[in-house]
Amino acid sequence: MTRLRQNGASSTEAPSVFKAVLYARVSTQDQNCEMQVRELHEYASRRGWQVSDEYVDTGWSGAKASRPELDRLMRDAALRRFDGVLVWKLDRFGRSVRNCLDGIEALRAHGIRFLAVSQSIDTDESNPTSRLLLHILASVAEFEREMIRERVSAGVRNAKRNGKQLGRKRVVFNRDKAHQMQLAGASVREIASAMQVGKGTIQRFLAQKPTPPTTV
Repeated sequence: MTRLRQNGASSTEAPSVFKAVLYARVSTQDQNCEMQVRELHEYASRRGWQVSDEYVDTGWSGAKASRPELDRLMRDAALRRFDGVLVWKLDRFGRSVRNCLDGIEALRAHGIRFLAVSQSIDTDESNPTSRLLLHILASVAEFEREMIRERVSAGVRNAKRNGKQLGRKRVVFNRDKAHQMQLAGASVREIASAMQVGKGTIQRFLAQKPTPPTTV
């Protein structure tokens, strides 16, 4: 589109740059999102899009509807701070069909495009095939999660039948002596050293065992 300058010359308005943000997630603290973020940056660069922010949730399951960085992304989306959200794969955004689709529909309501780049999913209105694929893949992601949950449950039931202990082993130390040391005014560090256990173990023990009221 052209417009006339005040001096009579014409100029062409520069097209607006598509502003994208990246969302990445890993479910455990010992993983990182470096590969996801790198591929998303490369995808945006190939299309000449500007990456204005990154939202990265580390140590959060995709089954959680509320995650710190995802929540921040949705707040910024409501303020229309960007034009599109890029994720590496649909299950990085969510594993539950309802939560995943609700989030994507909320983005669409704000006029924001959603793309899962490794699966060629794009909610652009001109791409109905991708919208169909989106629903199919979301259903598959939920099905896979239910299968994993069933396998874990079956494993737990089998372990119990075989008499295996599940969960964290109980740490053995003289609990009465630890409590007496607390009443005598010893610090958590001193008690842990005397019992030869970690400070966290003593802190959890003392938090569970109420201190008797002091008599006057």
